Amino acid sequence: MRNIYAFLVGGLFGAGLLLSGMTDTRKVQGWLDLFGDWDPTLAFVMGGAIIPMAIAWRFVPGRAPVLGGAFPQPPAPEVGRKLVLGSVLFGAGWGLSGLCPGPAVASISFGGLGGLVFLIAMLAGMLLAPPLRNRLDAVPAPS
Repeated sequence: MRNIYAFLVGGLFGAGLLLSGMTDTRKVQGWLDLFGDWDPTLAFVMGGAIIPMAIAWRFVPGRAPVLGGAFPQPPAPEVGRKLVLGSVLFGAGWGLSGLCPGPAVASISFGGLGGLVFLIAMLAGMLLAPPLRNRLDAVPAPS
């Protein structure tokens, strides 16, 4: 039953990405082009995701997910080098390709060679991230 719900929710998420234009690399790059031909419409997409989740997180304490398990703990509010490095890499990849992980998976069927190359690079990054994170953890932070 859990897999059926995961399939339905994943399909709804993918449909939302398609409908909102998040799988259109030109639209995403237009959002990131602040000093050129800026397209502000993705602000509504982000607001449509962030606002309901901010409200939902207020109701999480003391509750359990309907399908079992536990809700994840909120991330620590500290800004460290792993967060900064990850944000820079994510932003660079998003700006260069116009795709982030969700839309990249949603666009597999029509993304062409560029979408496939991005997906392979993203998966390679996911495989390389844990050993690189361990190396970063071994290097002392500057004081």
